[in-house]
Amino acid sequence: MTQSRAMTPAGSHVDVIGQAHARSLQVGLRASETPDFHPLQSAVLRGLIECNQSLYTHALPVMETLHAQIVDTQSMVLLTDQHGVILHSLGDSDFIEKANRVALCAGVSWAESDRGTNAIGTALVDGIPTVVHADEHFLRANRILTCSCAPIADPFGRTIGALDVSGDARGFHKHTLALVRMSAQMIENHLFANQFDDAVRIRFHARAEFVGTLFEGLAAFAPDGMLLSANRSALFQLGGLLASLQRQPFAALFGIPFAALLQHVAHAPSECVTLTLPSGVKVVARGEFAGARPGTVLAAPARSAASLASTPAVRDADTITLASLDTGDAQMSAVLRRVEKVRGRDIPILVLGKTGTGKEWLARAIHEDSPRRAAPFVAVNCASLPDTLIEAELFGYEDGAFTGAKKRGAAGKIVQADGGTLFLDEIGDMPLAQQVRLMRVLQERVVVPLGGTRAIPVDLRVICATHRNLRAMIAAGTFREDLYYRINSLVVTLPALYERTDLAALVERILDRQRRMDKMEATPLHISAAVFERFERCRWPGNLRQLANVLRTAGIMAEGEAQIELEHLPDDFLHDCAAHECGATQGAAHEGAARDDVMRERDSLEADGANKLSTAAHGEDQNAAANLNAKPPRMQDWQATLIDTTLARHGGNVSAAARELGLARNTVYRHLRRRESR
Repeated sequence: MTQSRAMTPAGSHVDVIGQAHARSLQVGLRASETPDFHPLQSAVLRGLIECNQSLYTHALPVMETLHAQIVDTQSMVLLTDQHGVILHSLGDSDFIEKANRVALCAGVSWAESDRGTNAIGTALVDGIPTVVHADEHFLRANRILTCSCAPIADPFGRTIGALDVSGDARGFHKHTLALVRMSAQMIENHLFANQFDDAVRIRFHARAEFVGTLFEGLAAFAPDGMLLSANRSALFQLGGLLASLQRQPFAALFGIPFAALLQHVAHAPSECVTLTLPSGVKVVARGEFAGARPGTVLAAPARSAASLASTPAVRDADTITLASLDTGDAQMSAVLRRVEKVRGRDIPILVLGKTGTGKEWLARAIHEDSPRRAAPFVAVNCASLPDTLIEAELFGYEDGAFTGAKKRGAAGKIVQADGGTLFLDEIGDMPLAQQVRLMRVLQERVVVPLGGTRAIPVDLRVICATHRNLRAMIAAGTFREDLYYRINSLVVTLPALYERTDLAALVERILDRQRRMDKMEATPLHISAAVFERFERCRWPGNLRQLANVLRTAGIMAEGEAQIELEHLPDDFLHDCAAHECGATQGAAHEGAARDDVMRERDSLEADGANKLSTAAHGEDQNAAANLNAKPPRMQDWQATLIDTTLARHGGNVSAAARELGLARNTVYRHLRRRESR
């Protein structure tokens, strides 16, 4: 892995800035140039985020932590791709307006060739953490900023993005870069763990208290002991470059045979071991097998270390994972981040959401990204089973337990899920009697089949889902309170499809998946603009399930065509859309009420202007009085004035202003961009 170059104390920063300014001049930039206010279109930005999905997913929680550390400092945290295009930002509301003036927002490139000397662009060019403060920026417009940036490398040392903190130049703090560097290292370690979650990994450091911290060395090995990669700390401690270290056997790197490490981890997974580096330095190390996550050690007492280490993770393109579910919607990303934090730990999860929002998809992804993925995933829809059968289906039964029972009995779904994950969909529809039995299984981890006496031990993870209000059911006496608190250690709520912002990405993903699964190469992979526009207007009462069904039918009807057109859509879907649009027109009175609100706000503004005019007539700023007395000639101007007034009332908080006005935030942002460009 490429190691960051350390800057020498004497004159190095001046050299970095001087060389960056020279490059800025070479590409033809002028210091007087104004910022470019043309960010990428939202669809293009979503595509770019999808291309950088792993970076985006692992960086967001770190960005939130970093922002919490610098909150109220008139600054913002920014994530960029390898070319310097901003993918995401978190900022203080009192700094956003200033950032917008210099186009410091998502979808804008801050590459050195576009913005001249700046922390993001210069750090990416030089490959080192960089501070660019105030007048050190090449463009004069950017000299209101102070910026600290660190490049982010993938597990093989290739730069894939950058993490930056930019703020008001008057708020410069010398420790900001240290926070940014540590946060970038944290992202790199998360990426490393995710990349090699099926490898044999060791965590090590010369000081035992640093094992399991940000400063530990991380090294990943294939089942045969070949070094796959190592993080910056590991390379520094081993004293070599990745390419040269990969050619050396494990024993040459750590002083013991690889088989000895595997045996130690298999028999004492929680205990550290002392290893010897090529330099002779002793380090404390902890090993872990496939599927473990930072902070956890996976023990497999029933299997040998060698067999466990050599078990491959078979995943094809259709495997549902947490990463594959993250298609750019902020609400969904937040859900996945929460679930990610308990990955590898058998914490019960309760998934809430309307019918068809993808609760089973999420459950399958949780299972697939857990150490249990090689074991069964068993799904039970409690609403689809009659009360008389659900007990036998869940708990199994012995021969002759009831009329019609199979000879030799049958294993229930709980026993079938042993070692893996049991997904109980629509748990709110489970009868009370079965709730009692399920509660006993979760407490004692044993199952007694119907008609039997022998208790069967089970080891499983339970994920439940429902569209019902379980708290209301508890109050009504139809759901057990003790079971509720047993299954909801972590509760997440999936957004309805019409609330999501990633419809285009979902359509492409579903079409691609259906094409592969059905092996129908003639099925189109895209929809026309007219179809997408119709999709955007639909309320999707069936959510993702309805979308998938509509696309499957349309794909079959459009087989051999270049794309799906309106005529390929199912008739019932078109009728549903037409009915919704008809119902929507009945709400036109709301628009009239909104216009009345605008007029009342205008009258209030006029009255306020008249008062100020009266004051001005007594000798205070006659020009301002004349301006206030001049009425905007167009409704657009009144609307602009109303937005400005509402923003001022909320201290520039775009979200609060948009909520009050009933507008999308993007509409308010467009207004701000138009205002700044005048």
